Amino acid sequence: MTWLTWRQFRIQAITAVAALAAFAILLAVSESRMSSLYAASGIVGCHGGTCAGLASQFLERLTSGQGVPLLPDGTNEYVILYFLSILVILIAPAIIGIFWGAPLIARELETGTSRLAWNQSVTRTRWLTVKLALLGVAAMAVTEAFSLLQAWWAAPIGQAVGLGGSASILTEGRFGPFVFPTHGITPLGYAAFGFALGVTAGLLVRRAIPAMAVTLAIFAAVQIITPLWIRPNLIPPSQTIATIEGAQANVDSVQFVVDRVAGDAVHATFSLAATAVPGHPGAWITSSGAVNAAGQPVSALPAACESAARSASGPDGSPALNNCLTSHGIRVAVSYQPVSHYWPLQLAETGMFLVLALALAGYCFWRLDRRLS
Repeated sequence: MTWLTWRQFRIQAITAVAALAAFAILLAVSESRMSSLYAASGIVGCHGGTCAGLASQFLERLTSGQGVPLLPDGTNEYVILYFLSILVILIAPAIIGIFWGAPLIARELETGTSRLAWNQSVTRTRWLTVKLALLGVAAMAVTEAFSLLQAWWAAPIGQAVGLGGSASILTEGRFGPFVFPTHGITPLGYAAFGFALGVTAGLLVRRAIPAMAVTLAIFAAVQIITPLWIRPNLIPPSQTIATIEGAQANVDSVQFVVDRVAGDAVHATFSLAATAVPGHPGAWITSSGAVNAAGQPVSALPAACESAARSASGPDGSPALNNCLTSHGIRVAVSYQPVSHYWPLQLAETGMFLVLALALAGYCFWRLDRRLS
């Protein structure tokens, strides 16, 4: 049975190995030059506040130089390889689900070969067990291999970001929506889920091409929903109240509303967005908002601050407006995931998708035995 599975999926296996080899070669070509830039930046052995400045300079050097025609400024080989490698890891589980998972059972049902495959000495349960075990492990191994290769190549970038490097399009932190699901152990969970999702779609739809489309649609929806609503709540976030200056908060928007009932009186509302958590560098801010001195949410702009709000401009707001809000007791309530929650979140998200994959596999065993008898 193992040899038969290899015979049937050797093309997919060879394609995966070739893709991994091409991916490794593509990254290795530029890795030595990036490592040389990192060594020459002075980051190694730096101390104190100089590290952040050196890290920023290193990241700026990576995004400077000869650009690529028809692409935005700062788009050179390092930027292209960085985002291309992230994209490859993001879509790898979907591709596995589409081309490995969806046809696994759907092809047997669609072509009628299931009558032969499941009426020999090999039972349906054993047939499905071998297929899911071998291909599922292969799917997880391939996806994690892509992730490890990218992490090896991007290690200097990650170290520079960890030291406080900024002012670059490469400065997405470990909790970023593209970095988090493509590093650590989460690719294992996504690969297992994508493969199991494809198998389940094929079993239910019974036709390979429609099952591929269903797999792609559901997996894409999951990748959008997870960072927006699921990941922030996998572990209860920490909370704190900080000053506007300490949270490096910006006034998101100020809206002046005319109250016709109150004789055309003008009322102003505002909102604050924190960009840092005091004492917790690198924390993932999940939500933030303005509160008064009593810790209660507030959105009404103090009347004394309206003149400063009218003159405020630019994305960084106005220091005068921030000072006025501070003088009226306005602070920032921040919900965040500290850096210490990184691996617990990785474990929680990976475990969630592994459980979903096992549940889908269990459903496939049940339906194959009961409904197709």
